[in-house]
Amino acid sequence: MEAMEGEGRSEMEYTEIETTAECLDSSVIFHVVTDILGFVLFMHQQIPSILQDISLEFDGLQTEYKELEIVLAQAEVKASLRRQHAGRMKEVKQGIKRLEKVMKTVSGLRTALQLMISEIPDIQRVMLVLGTSPIRPQHVYEMCFSHGKIISIGAGDFAKSKAAEGLSRKAIRTLISKGAGSDSHAGPTKLFLLVKAPTSFNMPLHFLPKRDFRYSKKIVPFRLRFKCKAQFKETEGQIFVAQTADSISSKDCTPNDLIWFQCRHVVKGLVTKTSPTED
Repeated sequence: MEAMEGEGRSEMEYTEIETTAECLDSSVIFHVVTDILGFVLFMHQQIPSILQDISLEFDGLQTEYKELEIVLAQAEVKASLRRQHAGRMKEVKQGIKRLEKVMKTVSGLRTALQLMISEIPDIQRVMLVLGTSPIRPQHVYEMCFSHGKIISIGAGDFAKSKAAEGLSRKAIRTLISKGAGSDSHAGPTKLFLLVKAPTSFNMPLHFLPKRDFRYSKKIVPFRLRFKCKAQFKETEGQIFVAQTADSISSKDCTPNDLIWFQCRHVVKGLVTKTSPTED
């Protein structure tokens, strides 16, 4: 098995998480990665609540702001009520501004990951790096996917299935049991997404190639390997259902043909009342 660049650590150090499904399709991988991303942000105090709650809060603030605009546009609103609504509108606008950047970045990251997984359905390695830069991390989360039979889903079909929910919960419980988030550093930092893909992969608006990428050997990563209980062994006559004429396969590449690609969408943690501001 291929060893991770620069760390010199054995593949055996991965904690295995099994699914009873025959395969890990694109949607399952997407949701497992994004759910772990949200977990990492919350457990390391980069967001004040879970990502789903922040998303609901952001949508609610935007809806409220539009409703207040409509009310204030009405000529018959009393002066006292107008002042009250104007004050609330200012508060809502501040709340939107506070969450807007992180929500926009997370949305861009999700879109980029969907596009990459759609092009490379048998994606095998994903890394989340928390710190000032990918080569100077505070925490590293590595995910390895052993697909079994590869099945590609239709473009844009990333609805969350029960299989994805179950696998995400199992992964997050495992990370908590391993102590993830227990030694968080106060203050906002950055979260980087890196994905291993063939050198022929080309999506410059969303990913930048990082040849020979490696991070500090002092960092001990959290490593998870997701695998199907009923693994399909590759044989000469095996046909991968998933492969389309336009897709890129990492199965056909040697280790030297695979490099890390860093997502351009970098999530910066929110400054909270309990976190000091950055210099």
